[in-house]
Order: sequence, then C-alpha cells, then structure tokens
Amino acid sequence: MGTFSPRLDRLLALDHAYVGDKGRTIAHLHEGRRRRAVVLLHGMSASPAQFSRFAGDLYQRGHNVLVPRLPRHGHADRLSDASARLTSAELVGAAREVLAVGRELGESVTVAGFSLGGLLTAWIAQHDEVDRAVAIAPFFGIAVLPSRLMSAFAELVLRMPNSFQWWDPVLRERQMPEHGYPRFSTHAVAHAYLVARQLFRDASESAPRAQRVVLVHNARESAVNNRAILRLGTLWEAHGASVERTVLRGLPPSHDVVEPMRHSALADRVYPLLLSAIDP
Repeated sequence: MGTFSPRLDRLLALDHAYVGDKGRTIAHLHEGRRRRAVVLLHGMSASPAQFSRFAGDLYQRGHNVLVPRLPRHGHADRLSDASARLTSAELVGAAREVLAVGRELGESVTVAGFSLGGLLTAWIAQHDEVDRAVAIAPFFGIAVLPSRLMSAFAELVLRMPNSFQWWDPVLRERQMPEHGYPRFSTHAVAHAYLVARQLFRDASESAPRAQRVVLVHNARESAVNNRAILRLGTLWEAHGASVERTVLRGLPPSHDVVEPMRHSALADRVYPLLLSAIDP
C-alpha cells in the first residue's frame, strides 16, 4: 500500500532484498502533508536506524519525518562490499531526491545529517532552498590531514584499488551496532571528499540558499576536520549568510555523537542539544 507521496513510494521501493530489516528507510508520517517535514541523513557505513530516536521524537512533535537509506548502505551482510562502488554522483543525486521527497511531505523542510549525512546536509544548504539545515560533525576531510593535502590524497586513493578498513581494528566485525558496517571503503571516503571539494568551490562563490544554517562540531573531534567545518562557515559568512555555530564542549575525543548503541552515555548527553538544533 502506497503513501500520499509518490516520490516516497519510489524511495521505499529501493530497499531491495539485500537490505537488512534494520537498514531500511524510516518514514514516520501523519495522515497528510504537514507544515514541516524533517529529513535526517545518516553517516558513512551506518543506516537510518542511527537516527531512529530522533525520528520518533520529531514525529511526536507533529512533523513528518524521513530517514532515507543512503546508496549502498544498510545491507544485511555487514561485510558487504557494496559501498566500494559508491560515487560522488550517487551521493549528490540521493541528496537531491530525498529533498524532493521531503517537499512532498511538508510545506517547509528541515534537513539534518551526521558525518557523511552532514556533508550532504551542507550540500543541500548551499544549493537548495530549505528552511533549516543542521550539519553535525560533517565530513569535509580527515582530522589528521591538512585540507590542502586532502584533494591530492583523495585522487591518489581513487587511482589505487579499493580497500576496506576496520572502524575498530580490535573489535573488527564484532563492532556494534548491528545495523551498520564495521568497516569503511577507501573509495567511498574519497568520493565523499569530491562532494566536499565541490561544495567549498561553490561556497567560495555564493551564499547558501538555505534560510538558516547550523554547523555542529565536537571540540575534541577525532575523525573529521574541524578546521574545514569552521572554514565553510567563514566562507558562507563572507557572502552575508548568518551561520549558527554549535560547539560541543566537555566531551571526550570522539566522532559519533548520535548513535546511542555505540556510545550511549555520550549520545544521551548531547541528544537534547542536537534535538534543539534540529527543531528549536
């Protein structure tokens, strides 16, 4: 049985037989189009379940909520090699499509995302008219690699065969949560950076089209490049945009601040701040 949104029906149909039960697109819908729809974009190697808690609470606040499965994610086989074939074009295409779905679900659209999803949120903020865009620890580069070297590094990675790296070399395939992949594709990371590179080029030339933009980062970020996050805000401000910056302080060195099944105490601590940033 279909929904009132034809685009959502097509999106849900993309969850094929290889997608796990906990990896599928989440859609919490009221009886019809609402004043606001919220689109939540998960991180690299994760799945929509990463935002299940946020989705439920935002739905209870009266919004239609969509948490789409990003391309080549969410497979039941946690060691799937599907993410190695992820491309920058797929990521940008997915961002555009889920925004179009969001517009069928609400009169205005708020987009929020974490890490890879934060990158796509920033991309949407730059190129599309949305009410609010909240990029949480967005991936614009690797923490230990200066931004000036990131482009050459990504191009080098794509000239080499793809490899998979464990997120946790000790736990390896035992790393939780079970709805995410325990390893990442080097090619997928490089293609994500190509999206970030184009985003920065566009941001250097024009202001974001989103009405409100929020950039969130952990002061003790361990994985993504905080300097690049600050730089994007500066580029946008140079064009007259108002950028709200939320710095999560007093946290341990960490990246994933949204997944309750990985760092429950950490997620519980920052959850109210992130929910307030998404739906003030």
